[in-house]
Amino acid sequence: MKRRSSAPSARRITLSKVVRHIILIAVGVLLIYPLLWMVASSLKPEELIFRDPSLLPETIDFSNYTDGWNALSSPFGLYLLNSGAIVLGSLLGNLITCSMAAYAFAKLEFRGKKIFFALMLMTLMLPIHVLIVPQYVLFSNLGWVNTFLPLIVPKFLATDAFFIFLMVQFFRGLPKELDEAARIDGAGYWRTYFQVLLPLSVPALATTAIFTFIWTWNDFYSQLIYLTRPDVLTVPVALRNFVDSTGGSSWGSLFAMSVVTLIPVFLVFLVGQRYLIKGIATTGLK
Repeated sequence: MKRRSSAPSARRITLSKVVRHIILIAVGVLLIYPLLWMVASSLKPEELIFRDPSLLPETIDFSNYTDGWNALSSPFGLYLLNSGAIVLGSLLGNLITCSMAAYAFAKLEFRGKKIFFALMLMTLMLPIHVLIVPQYVLFSNLGWVNTFLPLIVPKFLATDAFFIFLMVQFFRGLPKELDEAARIDGAGYWRTYFQVLLPLSVPALATTAIFTFIWTWNDFYSQLIYLTRPDVLTVPVALRNFVDSTGGSSWGSLFAMSVVTLIPVFLVFLVGQRYLIKGIATTGLK
């Protein structure tokens, strides 16, 4: 009797798994369709982009890539280099200063620690639109407008509270015995930070690096505010220049350069997804 009753239940479980997988595949295709359509449109002639909605173009045309690369006042490679420089500076700033601040909040004892930590978390609730005006006035008085400094220097001051909180949670999860053993061996705060905690914090550091790369690479608002000269434009601002409000937009070139812009993000996520998943999984609320 048990064997007879277990067979229908096994079939029901198998059927439910199949239905779940079908639903997940359908939702995945629905979500990825705009990206596939953009890639397909970048390979179509300009006049067929909106007339032919299929994902398989009848003829493959790479002229959108060559035209888009040289469509603006400078080659598109210059904007990729500008974005890369800002991303590199932001990466170094966040990895160095946010990890230092997190180490202080997680492992050190000092007066007003809880108050400063609460104030740091409160900055997460401040929208950028509230801060952009005073920041612009400050950087304008310093002569930093139309340079990369307003986008890079704040990162070296541990201004991204999200990453500080992320690494604080990770440091708190490390055994206290590591700090005590290092202290017994004569290691100070700096040596404990560099030689003991940082090597164990690769998942949290990788998560910070990946999110910093994606957010900085895709940032449009702040880069639009501070960068107006054609030679210092970044990728998001340069892509905006392909769209003309008068109706003369170059959609083929826009889609082609958008695909080029997505390649670094895709590669970074592909290489770092293992660390990203591990970092998020091991950095929960404690």
